[in-house]
Amino acid sequence: MSKGRIIFHVDMNSFYASVEMAYRPDLKGKPLAIAGDPEKRKGIVVTSSYEARAKGVKTTMPLWEAYEHCPDLIVMKPNFNRYREASQHIFSMLSEVTPFVQPVSIDEGYMDITEYTRGENPLEIAHSLQKRIMDELDLPCSIGIAPNKFLAKMASDMKKPLGITVLRKREIRNKLWPLPIGEMYGVGKKTEEKLRSINISTIGDLATRDPYHLKQLLGINGERLNSRANGIDDRPVDPDAVNEFKSIGNSNTLPFDTTDRKEIDQLLNQLAKKVSERMANKQVFSENIQLMIRYSDRKTITRSKQLNQLIDSSSDIFSIASRLFDEHWNEEPIRLLGITAQHLVLKEEVAQQLDLFNYEKEAEKEKLYQAMESIEEKYGKGTFIKHQDNPQPSVTTSFQKDFLNDYKKNKKN
Repeated sequence: MSKGRIIFHVDMNSFYASVEMAYRPDLKGKPLAIAGDPEKRKGIVVTSSYEARAKGVKTTMPLWEAYEHCPDLIVMKPNFNRYREASQHIFSMLSEVTPFVQPVSIDEGYMDITEYTRGENPLEIAHSLQKRIMDELDLPCSIGIAPNKFLAKMASDMKKPLGITVLRKREIRNKLWPLPIGEMYGVGKKTEEKLRSINISTIGDLATRDPYHLKQLLGINGERLNSRANGIDDRPVDPDAVNEFKSIGNSNTLPFDTTDRKEIDQLLNQLAKKVSERMANKQVFSENIQLMIRYSDRKTITRSKQLNQLIDSSSDIFSIASRLFDEHWNEEPIRLLGITAQHLVLKEEVAQQLDLFNYEKEAEKEKLYQAMESIEEKYGKGTFIKHQDNPQPSVTTSFQKDFLNDYKKNKKN
């Protein structure tokens, strides 16, 4: 790996459970799960120790079912402050190795050490970092080493817990391509089904298919997955990624000034679809929708709605923009309308742990399991975004998103 970039993906192993074990060493070696209401034997498993996983306990499994698989399961409530504190220590250690550290959630992040090896072998740096995190925090992690982010992410998943895996481009044919297509980062159940329908069962099958045909099947994501399967990923490790608040917007001038609500709704719907399509191309969610109204006298106002959710569908965007219009239109003739999706978040970097603040409420409705499965099918394993029963989504900001915001603030200080 003397040429090109040297990227680490550091992934904490069974993070929440491991943090609890670090505070209570008597829990080590025992089946442990983190869930919401152990006393009432209700709730969902957020994460579990490897001992519990070996007995069939899985993330998102109802607690009663987890007990059936593992009667001696030890269950603890989540301790948010404890996890935040541990994560801050971890990323502080990463930042001592290189300034190019990009957190993507509370328990994982990328590092670019290309210019910061100081003559050391990358494997030695990885072993030293892994050992330091274990020695100082008593927390296990796996590290993937590769020339880009995608391969580093795949490498870190190849050996857990406490694994260190190097994945070079020249090795992808032997190490990466034989893996089942469902194990590829970014391929969820629905995408897997579509790929298998055209006889793509391994990552190698995907890598050797015509990108044009994949685009016909999956849109731009087909081309992207084909490139990744061939080891191509030019995304930089961006320390300022958590500071970025980009936007995607579209506006249109009406053919004539109007107060006709039907015409206004038609235009809002068209704009929402355009914004949603562009968001799909960029593979992003939004948590803020802005509406611009320009009247016949050229007076222009902008009003926005900060959401406690992440959205990307045209129906959701239209619904929010329409409500903003109802609240702020003065009933004067309209000349121009615009919709902008703001505070964008990459889908692949959406937090991979459950939204601990919400999952109990949803479990009571027995809708969470379906919602989580639906989202993971659409956007890939590890993604969790919560949907409500009604068509208007109302997802609260996740614990992971809060962590990234805290990280951003700490960097500025």
